[in-house]
Amino acid sequence: MGISRRKFIGCLGALALGPAMGIPGTAQGASNKEFAGWPDSQSVLHDITKCIGCRKCESACHRVNHLPDPETSFEDLQVLDQKRRTDADVFTVVNRVDNSLPVFVKTQCNHCLEPACASACFVKALKKTPEGAVVYNEKLCVGCRYCMVACPFNIPAYEYHKALAPRVTKCTMCHPRILEGKRPGCVEDCPAGALISGTRDELLAYAWDRIRTYPERYVSHVYGEHEMGGTSWLYLSGLHFSQVGMREDLGTKSAPELTAGPLSAVPIVVGLWPVLLTGVYAISKRKEKIAELEKQAAVTEAVDQSKKEAQARMETLRKKWDQEKQSAINFEVKKALEDAAAKDPEPGQSKEDE
Repeated sequence: MGISRRKFIGCLGALALGPAMGIPGTAQGASNKEFAGWPDSQSVLHDITKCIGCRKCESACHRVNHLPDPETSFEDLQVLDQKRRTDADVFTVVNRVDNSLPVFVKTQCNHCLEPACASACFVKALKKTPEGAVVYNEKLCVGCRYCMVACPFNIPAYEYHKALAPRVTKCTMCHPRILEGKRPGCVEDCPAGALISGTRDELLAYAWDRIRTYPERYVSHVYGEHEMGGTSWLYLSGLHFSQVGMREDLGTKSAPELTAGPLSAVPIVVGLWPVLLTGVYAISKRKEKIAELEKQAAVTEAVDQSKKEAQARMETLRKKWDQEKQSAINFEVKKALEDAAAKDPEPGQSKEDE
């Protein structure tokens, strides 16, 4: 399979310019239709006022997701003084917020109703499930990491430390456990009741009931009810959410609604992507073929050179052996003549005269 670099770039240009010049295609913009979420999907409510910073939720997350052990034990609460974020091997963290009284905030993927990560993923490696979780399929992921750029909460991480088959990682909301009718691991292990799971409608009703019952304890805001079009993780707080490190500037529009116009060009990219990969593959294979031919030529040349050098060495040895053989013959002939002369005296000379 061969293709020149010039021809490949020319094909890309033609495909890219085609839609722009009005050539009919199948490009479609992102939907701007409002999505209220899957009915009866599962959610989690984090009551920040009840969190005691015990890190049991972090430990449970590691256990149920089979994550590697952290450098410091989960019993070490000094890490709460650090500003931590999730990473490839840590799906959730609890941070202490500076305040007159200790305030602890748990951070993880919020599982948006219309996720920006899924909207940005053109191979559909991320998708929102009817159960509420945003799940990831590593078999589809091409490693572009657009999901990391798109997430307004800065959550998805990437396994940069893995040379082979690195993945995008984040909280799964324990989707496999939800399918089995179980609660997420962090919810199950929370000893303070700061995490509650249930359907989103139930948790919203419960949260607003708490606010109405204890107005002195909570700000009148359920975070996640409307942020970015709504999320499956919901929060109650006694402080304004910006005071506990959460973004209040995101607005209420979902990512697809915000990007309906710009994403109209995404199908063009999606169409070009296979062509790009095919072209890169063809050029790579061509380079490999040329390199193989060059390698074979180099090997042949080296073998020929070795043969010539071997033949030259053999010729030198043969000449040396011939010279030595001739010298030995000459020596033996001379010696034989001398012996013969000693045994046969010259005419007129008797052996007694000798």
